[in-house]
Amino acid sequence: MSQPTRRRAKLLALVPLALFLALAVLFYAKLGAGDPSEIPSALIDKPVPEFQLEPIAGLMRDGVPVPGLSTADLAKGVSVVNVFASWCAPCRAEHPLLTGLAQDPRFRLYGLNYKDADDQALRFLNGLGNPYAAVGADRKGRVGIDWGVYGVPETFVVANGRIAAKLVGPLTPDRISAELMPAIEKAIAAQAAP
Repeated sequence: MSQPTRRRAKLLALVPLALFLALAVLFYAKLGAGDPSEIPSALIDKPVPEFQLEPIAGLMRDGVPVPGLSTADLAKGVSVVNVFASWCAPCRAEHPLLTGLAQDPRFRLYGLNYKDADDQALRFLNGLGNPYAAVGADRKGRVGIDWGVYGVPETFVVANGRIAAKLVGPLTPDRISAELMPAIEKAIAAQAAP
């Protein structure tokens, strides 16, 4: 084999490596470098997926069982749906903030318990308090998949059965004032408009 032919063969061998590196840089730039909480949801302005979740067994409020959650609960008015799990440390951290949000009478706060055992969810909510008007037990995570849940916690604003906003990751006081409350205010204002 001649010298130019050998050189050409070595260069051709580097082409797949160069293509791989170029694609890796492209994927990193488009997917890896961004903030996961800024991933847009394909469900914004779309109807809530059809679902019906059973309640968490044994969850009570004032001696009355707390109901499960379904599409019908979100059909009218403004609702905030918080996806949580007992095994999620950030869910535990944001829980006192949810308790505060539940005091606002302009919207209803619902919980979607994601991939959790009822006894663990019950221990979590009995220990920290239950801010939710209803809690659906998504034991296998199928409803979460339909909602486009990436992980827990996630919070959705729903207006008249349509998803108005999605926040990925834990709520903080800053996120509540800068992201969640403006989305809730916007949904409330849209309802009031003729």
